[in-house]
Amino acid sequence: MQSENRIFDDFVKFVNGAAGTFAGVGREAQAGARDRAREWIGGLDFVSREEFEAVKAMAIAARDEADELRARLDKLEAAQAKAGT
Repeated sequence: MQSENRIFDDFVKFVNGAAGTFAGVGREAQAGARDRAREWIGGLDFVSREEFEAVKAMAIAARDEADELRARLDKLEAAQAKAGT
């Protein structure tokens, strides 16, 4: 009976060791995948938030200026049409 317990104990130790090994392999795989993803994303041409906000502000200013110029042009065209008739 004692030998059966020892065999069972050895089997449990083996299974625990295998579980620890598989957990370690899983952590290594996850870390490797995370590193590859960071490397891939780092190679893409993303802009920072600050750069995006700066370009957005420039676009808003350009749009406002275009609206002002359109209003001036409409006013000049209306004055020219009035003077021409």
